[in-house]
Amino acid sequence: MSAGRAAAVQFTNAIPVEHVYPLIRNRRQLLPVLEEIDETPGIVIYTVMDSELSTLIETRCREMGVPTINLLEPVMTVFQKFLGPPSHRRVGAQHVLNAEYFARIEALNFAMDHDDGQLPEDYDDADVVIIGISRTSKTPTSIYLANRGIKAANIPIVPGVDLPPALLTATRPVIVGLVATTDRISQVRENRELGNAASYDRGHYVDRAAINEELKYARALCTRHNWPIIDVTRRSIEETAAAIVALRPRLR
Repeated sequence: MSAGRAAAVQFTNAIPVEHVYPLIRNRRQLLPVLEEIDETPGIVIYTVMDSELSTLIETRCREMGVPTINLLEPVMTVFQKFLGPPSHRRVGAQHVLNAEYFARIEALNFAMDHDDGQLPEDYDDADVVIIGISRTSKTPTSIYLANRGIKAANIPIVPGVDLPPALLTATRPVIVGLVATTDRISQVRENRELGNAASYDRGHYVDRAAINEELKYARALCTRHNWPIIDVTRRSIEETAAAIVALRPRLR
């Protein structure tokens, strides 16, 4: 426990030995812990919410002559005075894995599996498909959306390279194009580390005229398919994600 460690370091003449017993939720789990404490006694710091278990800890430790500290009780007392008593004390409530948690995990896995044009056959399973030329924040935006439980795929737009046919026939996802100013993209690309890829032409990659042509191609592509366009030049990732969510009320 952080509070115990913070206190222990103040006593330079002692070397603390820490024993941690997580997720103790019933008497059967607690009794072996109390036996170990009896064999190697020390200060007991606990955060057990169940009143029966808490009483058992206090009683047994008092019999063993071991001091105890219930870290949560003073905090609960303050909360209770301010908010009123809780309807009940839920053991392990902070560890509950609800449907929202699993939706976020599923969305994060989806975003990673469908990054940079991967697994195009699954696009109709997405909530959002983000397209755009290199350095328009497609991947970080996809991950941010995933943290809200929204399944997002992203696809790079490259002039002369056709988009996956599965994207053109997808009916479920919001398909949105991201653009930025030529100067902004050139600046970001200048700072990008691309290693020693033999096929990489740095001069063309950061050339403003070439970038301008890429952007014109991307805009024309979105216009042709009636896909909305978001300019990310002065937007944070959060603002871009919010703009995407606003395009489809059910994503909120």
